[in-house]
Amino acid sequence: MLSEDTVAALGSFPRQAMTPFRIYTLVLAGSGTLFTAYLFLRRKPKSAAELERERREWLERVGRITDGTVIDVQEISANDHKSSTLLIFQYDVAGVSYEASQDVTYLRHFINLHSCRLGLPTSVRYDPQNPGNSMVVSEKWMGLRQ
Repeated sequence: MLSEDTVAALGSFPRQAMTPFRIYTLVLAGSGTLFTAYLFLRRKPKSAAELERERREWLERVGRITDGTVIDVQEISANDHKSSTLLIFQYDVAGVSYEASQDVTYLRHFINLHSCRLGLPTSVRYDPQNPGNSMVVSEKWMGLRQ
């Protein structure tokens, strides 16, 4: 228990009332601190190139391989003068025929695009759960037959 002297001493300090200005200041400071923490700790969105690289790596690990055929190689120019190179191929899985394309713009140094001709046999690596998710070329795997 507190003695009478302690209670009297505590009562003698001037108490500051919580004014609306002081409450708003504390709320604003807390909100600013939380927002700053969110900006520093949130996940940064991945670029399209990073997502594509992760997809290829995943297919390298879990993908199954089947035979396919290169149909075409197309170079597409965008408005900002950046061109994309698409490798278009066809393959069959469980009696279903798939036609897909892969952007090989950043993988050009792994393949010779001039040797990719119509009807070139190739190996296609695909996702067994989603056979439409496939690839012919990656950083560590090459399905094109020369």
